[in-house]
Amino acid sequence: MPSQIVTLTLNGAERELIARPSMTLLTALRETFGLTGAKRGCAQGGCGSCTVLLDGRPVVSCLVPVVTVDGSSVETIEGQADGERLSDVQQAFVDGFATQCGFCTPGMIMSATALLDRNPDPTRQDVIEAICGNVCRCTGYEPIINAVLDAARRRRQAASDSEEREPAGAER
Repeated sequence: MPSQIVTLTLNGAERELIARPSMTLLTALRETFGLTGAKRGCAQGGCGSCTVLLDGRPVVSCLVPVVTVDGSSVETIEGQADGERLSDVQQAFVDGFATQCGFCTPGMIMSATALLDRNPDPTRQDVIEAICGNVCRCTGYEPIINAVLDAARRRRQAASDSEEREPAGAER
């Protein structure tokens, strides 16, 4: 099969690449776009270190042929921070000491972000299920689970604070 042009929205910006049929999304992110946050771990979809969001859903990018993402939206760990300001999930990981070596952290954060985007008030079991495809050999998972629950609390508090600042009778 010949190479093809793939257009995608990458961290909010439209991007193009010429993709070989065998190229994975992970390879495109790392080698074409220079986004090295998603890690090449097992290269078999079992460790979750390459997790990114594809149209809002967490996927292991090492198994996704890049030609299949034409027209899709891809979010990586590099797109989570707003300049120097970390996302709520990233900040909760820092504050909760939920990282050690850091190899799994980008994938964990992306899985957690997807969970909180669809479920703002997860239970501990919801968090465990959301990160079950992400392997961490350092933390023992407790700090990670607690950080995700803390990020959820922070998001709910920020939403509540935002509603309180909105003037009465303002249209939503």
